[in-house]
Amino acid sequence: MGNGRRRRRFRWVCAPAALLLGFVPAQANSLTERGQALVEFNCARCHAIGKTDQSTHPDAPAFRTLSKRYPITDLEEALAEGISTGHPDMPEWVASPDQIEAIIAYISGLQQP
Repeated sequence: MGNGRRRRRFRWVCAPAALLLGFVPAQANSLTERGQALVEFNCARCHAIGKTDQSTHPDAPAFRTLSKRYPITDLEEALAEGISTGHPDMPEWVASPDQIEAIIAYISGLQQP
């Protein structure tokens, strides 16, 4: 198995556990930086998480366009209870209140008018 495949497999297996354990890189200081670190680690495999990137999964919406579907604050409940819907191969995971606040802050800052 190649290095890239090992990394992807590691992220697939460990991402939900890391989110539950509160993984955030040490250099993430602000609320939005913590949110960005969380979505980079847990969501970027499928979703476009930046201002101009493209989702790699055809059914994964870009985070910058989520407010066109529903209010961003509606994600709070889904993150707290465990997102189990979305694109077909999206892993189910539950975020802590601090993680939810950071993720919402990051995604809110991305929204396009």
